[in-house]
Order: sequence, then structure tokens, then C-alpha cells
Amino acid sequence: MKYWFGYLTAGIFAAITWILMMFGEKFSTLVDMVYPYVIRTTQGYLAQWSSIVDFPIWQLLAVVLGVLLLMSFVLMLILKWNPIQWGGWVLAVGAGIYMLHMLLWGLNYYTGPLAEDMRLDVSSYNLQELTEATEYYRDKANALAAQVDRDGNANVRFADFEALAAIAGEGFDTLTYEYHYPIFAGCKTPVKKLGWADLYTSVGITGVTFGITGEAAVNPQIPDVTLPFTIAHEMAHRMCIAPERDANFAAFLACSVHSDIEFQYSAYFMAYRYCYTALASVNLPEAAAAAARIKSGVSYMLQQDMDYYSNFFNAKKNEVATQVADTVNDTYLKVSGDESGIASYGQVCDLLVNWHIQTVVLPSITVEDSHFDPYDESQIDLTGIVNARIG
Repeated sequence: MKYWFGYLTAGIFAAITWILMMFGEKFSTLVDMVYPYVIRTTQGYLAQWSSIVDFPIWQLLAVVLGVLLLMSFVLMLILKWNPIQWGGWVLAVGAGIYMLHMLLWGLNYYTGPLAEDMRLDVSSYNLQELTEATEYYRDKANALAAQVDRDGNANVRFADFEALAAIAGEGFDTLTYEYHYPIFAGCKTPVKKLGWADLYTSVGITGVTFGITGEAAVNPQIPDVTLPFTIAHEMAHRMCIAPERDANFAAFLACSVHSDIEFQYSAYFMAYRYCYTALASVNLPEAAAAAARIKSGVSYMLQQDMDYYSNFFNAKKNEVATQVADTVNDTYLKVSGDESGIASYGQVCDLLVNWHIQTVVLPSITVEDSHFDPYDESQIDLTGIVNARIG
């Protein structure tokens, strides 16, 4: 029996995790009412504690765990431990970590979508509405691209990582206290630089949020133009906004209302990129023509930033490693409760188009103001009224 005790422990942890996930799926409304508010407070305390050092504590713990795993394997060979028993305890540790993750953050995947918290009506849209939204984001990005600082080669030159991280919370404060969205009233502790950046760059990972330690970390190597957006994205995760599409939308909103122009440009740069990608993927001649027309209106500086972004990851990433990382991430997201997997990153386009319709298009539609005069017979239909004087 002692040989199987580790497997029994792993099974208990797995069962608890499964119960938590089934509870979250079945009682999502209850989870949405309670869980995020409790966890936001917990994440705030954890983030404050982990901020005593400027590197991600979870990465240090991962190294320690890896060393312990290797040492236990060596000892198993030297001391001739039972490999079945050893494997059970390794499995138990992994199951325990995932259970703790679900308790401290993972159930956020079962809360309501961000759009509901913001009272944003998300519905289907047609090609014209997608085209208009893409044009809007392009025009905003064009204008801002000409205003940000650039070096002698016209490449964007933003503030350094620490400076951007220190002021990123301003956008979320604006959304909370000026736009009255309490969903963004979470932890504003600055994000950290992600260690082993070369490794993460090679597989296309721009940031990681680890709920067990309350740490949001961003890859410092990514192009400047996307750095503010990515910082806000990881902060949104720490605020218990779990789905990738929602974290992307939260990042856009927070950056777009930020007083710093670098955040604003990052917001509209990414919004244009997501919407243009969606438009270009529509397999219709009208969509192809619209995409070509919109692209022809991109300014030189915006196009240079778009090209730099694409070339950066194409030059740095390892195709095999990226495919493995995408598969792992896709599996994690689906197991955790996001059925769309990594496709959810691009689904932010649905939110961006509907946001454009409801906050830009509809308010611009004005009804001609006509003064009603009850004594003006030309404004009243008196036909059929007895004793009415007509003409």
C-alpha cells in the first residue's frame, strides 16, 4: 500500500480540483458574485508580499522544484527506491500545485464575461461594421504613430520597462473611478520583468501571470510598441480577468484612456492589428477589397511598426518550440474552462467591433431636433376630429 500512497494523494488533489471546476461550471453565477472579489483581495496581498524582490518568485520556486526533482531521481537510483512510489509522489506534487492554482485564481475562468460587467452588448456584426471599426482603429493608430518619440531610424522609443510598469495602473484607475467600472478595481502593483526572456521570446510568450504568488510578469524583450498593452494585459489577469479575449480588451481600454501617449498608441496599434487580421481572414472578395483599401491608408510610421513587430517574432521564435508551447497553452486554457483555447486571444475583435459600434458610431447618430408646437396646425393631423378647423 505504501507504494501507492503518492498516487492516492494525487488522486485526492485531482478530485478536489475536479469538484472545484464542476462547481464553477454549474454555479457560475454564484462564483461570479463571490469568487473574484475575494481573490482580488488575496492577489493584492500576494502581490504586495512578492514585490519585496524585483524578480518573479515563482521562477525561483520552479528552479528549486526542478533541482529537488532531479536530486530525488538521483537518490532513487542510488538508494534503489521503488520507481513506482517515486513517480506517485512526483504526480502528487504536480496535482497539488494545480489544485492550489485553481483555488487561488483558476476559477476565474468560470465567472461571467467582462462585457457583462461593463454592460457592453456583444452581438454579431456584418462585414461593413468590421470594416468601419478597422478603419477607425487604423486612423487612431496613424495619428498617434506620428506623435510618439522615435529614434533616428524612425523606430519608436518608449520609456524603459520600469517607468511604464510604474504608471500602468493609471488607466485602470480611470476606468474604475471616472468610467465607473468596478471590475477594474484590482491590484495595481507594478508587473515584473519575466526572467529567462530569451527562452520565452523563442516560443512567442509575451507575459505570464502566476496566481499562487500574485505575480504578473512581462517579457522585456518584446517591441516597445506592444509593451504598454502587454503590461496592462497581465495586470488584467491579476485582477481576475481570466479569458484572454477579455484581458486583451481590458488592456485596450486601460491603455486608451491613459494620459500617456505611449499607452494610447499601444492600445490602438494592437486594436488595429487584431481587427485587420480578422478582416483579412474573411474569405470573401468584398473583405479582401476592404482589407486592401484599409492597408493602403496605413501611414509609413504605423506600417514600419507593424513590420518591426512581425519581423521581431519571426526572427526570434523557434518553430518547433513555439508549436509545443502553443499546444501546452491551448490545452491548459481548454482544461481550465476556456473552450476556445488560444483562439480566444484573437476573439477580442468581437469586443472591439461592438465597442466601436456602441461608443463611437451610435453616439454620432443624431436625430434632427424639431420643436413641436401644439398650436401649429401643420404639425397636427386633425382629420376625423369633429368640429376641427382644417385649412
